[in-house]
Amino acid sequence: MDQDLQSIASARRCAEKAFKAYQDFLGTDPAHVDAIVDAMARAVEPEAKRLGQMAVEETGYGNVDDKRVKNLFNALSVADFLRDVTTLGMLWRDDATKVAAFGEPMGVVAALIPVTNPTSTIIYKVLSAVKAGNAIICAPHPRGIRCGLETVSIMARAAEQMGAPKGLIQCLDQVTIAGTAELMKHRRTSVVMATGGPAMVKAAYSSGKPTLAVGAGNVPCYVHKSMAKELGEVAEMIVTSKSFDYGTACVSEQAVIADPEIARELRHELKLKGAYFCTPAEADRLAKTIFLGKRAMNPERVGQSPYILAEKSGFSIPPRTRCLVSEESEIGWHRPLSAEKLNPVLAFYEARDSDHGLELAQQIARFEGWGHSSVVHSNDPSIVAKFSSIPTGRVLVNTPAIMGGMGYSTDLEPSFMLGTGTWSGSITSDNVTALHLINIKRVAYQNRPWRDIYEEYAE
Repeated sequence: MDQDLQSIASARRCAEKAFKAYQDFLGTDPAHVDAIVDAMARAVEPEAKRLGQMAVEETGYGNVDDKRVKNLFNALSVADFLRDVTTLGMLWRDDATKVAAFGEPMGVVAALIPVTNPTSTIIYKVLSAVKAGNAIICAPHPRGIRCGLETVSIMARAAEQMGAPKGLIQCLDQVTIAGTAELMKHRRTSVVMATGGPAMVKAAYSSGKPTLAVGAGNVPCYVHKSMAKELGEVAEMIVTSKSFDYGTACVSEQAVIADPEIARELRHELKLKGAYFCTPAEADRLAKTIFLGKRAMNPERVGQSPYILAEKSGFSIPPRTRCLVSEESEIGWHRPLSAEKLNPVLAFYEARDSDHGLELAQQIARFEGWGHSSVVHSNDPSIVAKFSSIPTGRVLVNTPAIMGGMGYSTDLEPSFMLGTGTWSGSITSDNVTALHLINIKRVAYQNRPWRDIYEEYAE
């Protein structure tokens, strides 16, 4: 049978099965739902490294150690957060206004899974969807089917052992664009959670279903002169964040902007932490390796080590290099390395002064990264206040972008789906959680005489 037809048939079977399981799951005591979520988290935790290994082997992206950390963040930190969140039943009541709110599931969640994070995103989305009382069907990228199926299998088995209906948690085993489109628009699908490239996000919003989707992240990182005595730690944060899983996270830093007073020393510290500054000729070759054209990253170069990127670009780098850096002065597609790069590559700008540094950060965020995240390293509250006008959903202060944005080193909600707001066409700028996957029903008693409206608005 044609692959598209197989995928469409698979999507239809999963959707019908998920809807039945969702109906059977309706009304489950919230405490039992919590027990199921905890069981899934416990089941996937010891498998974190193995699933990371599967993901790297199948997709060719990232590295096992960091994939393991991503999996554990979702199995532990996201699960810990969900344990203290109320999603079902009474959420709150106000006796004075006589209004109470109740959480109810949305139904069947179609979860599109990116190839860059094929196991960790599943862990996060499955825990969140079930916590909200929903059924979920994961649609992995074709390059991540095997590791996606294994992750879902572990979690579904744990849930069913705790009494969850069979079919509540599923994964498409045959994936094509046509099959994923069928899943999104199927009559049983209630909401779409889309994480992936621009084409996937556009298709999700075109499905005709309510959609939570995220956009690209061209994250600027501005280092203010007030950090002069802390540049070693700043450099470590930047290099660690950008090199994490070989740059596959869209929330990691993309461009460093330094005040002139500290630019030279910051370059030195970045080099000590493992950053290699390319020559202009090397940077031009690197850009051609990473990009196929405007808005077109070469998928074969995503999530690759700096050594592979340098080799493919025709130059050598020192041992223990963790990321590559290109000195830039302009922003736009005529300088491709000023755009989002899903690999361990940074752009570096030296500002003329603090005002120029803030202006460069604004320009970078607006170029291919509206709404996502930005970072400022400063001990001056007035600079942080000025920087906060940047058009991003997260402004992270004195922390690595990836750890801060996903809610580990900050008190943002732990999440692997970071909304980008209407700046880039997303419905939310929040860190998406289970609370985005419930309908909130309000029960409101009459609190003032209804006939008074005629007196209040009398002519």
